[in-house]
Amino acid sequence: MLFIAATVIAVALALVVNTLFIDDQGKVSTSGAGLPTIGGPFQLVDHQGKTVTEADYSGKYLLVFFGYTYCPDVCPTELQVIGGAMDLLDEAGAKVRPLMVTIDPERDTVAAMADYMGNFHPSLTGLTGSLEQVKAAAKAYRVYFAKNPPDEEGDYFMDHSSFVYLMGPDGKYLHHFSPMTTPEDMAAKVRAVISGG
Repeated sequence: MLFIAATVIAVALALVVNTLFIDDQGKVSTSGAGLPTIGGPFQLVDHQGKTVTEADYSGKYLLVFFGYTYCPDVCPTELQVIGGAMDLLDEAGAKVRPLMVTIDPERDTVAAMADYMGNFHPSLTGLTGSLEQVKAAAKAYRVYFAKNPPDEEGDYFMDHSSFVYLMGPDGKYLHHFSPMTTPEDMAAKVRAVISGG
């Protein structure tokens, strides 16, 4: 069973890698087709229970991360990096809205997201929704995720890609940050983009 799961994950990741190529500047490109479409329409529910769409964030730069509240390591680390970058941006941070979209809506209810957001930067908004809504958002951002088989107690982990996407005020993809990017590097890139550098 583990072999089958590992094979499925390997094939899925191979397809993603075959579709997207990442240059040394951290930008995503495709083989001869220009930049892919990353981002797009979505309808989700924020951690305060309000239904939101991409239009609610129009005019803001977005730092978008897909993760889940039960994530033991990568998610809290990346959210701390985002928070550190927001602190370093100072006044420029007013133009940026960080978002965490869950890939585990089964457990990440509005209440669970609200509780989890309390551990991170106050500007961070958590987004959840139905599985269909989450799948649609993940597809728009080309995010891979899959639920692992539960253990005897019903607990489970999620496999997922873990880029942080920088989106422009018009909702278009500008850049992405790989896991383990430092807050300093993230803040410097965001500041440069905002200032037109």
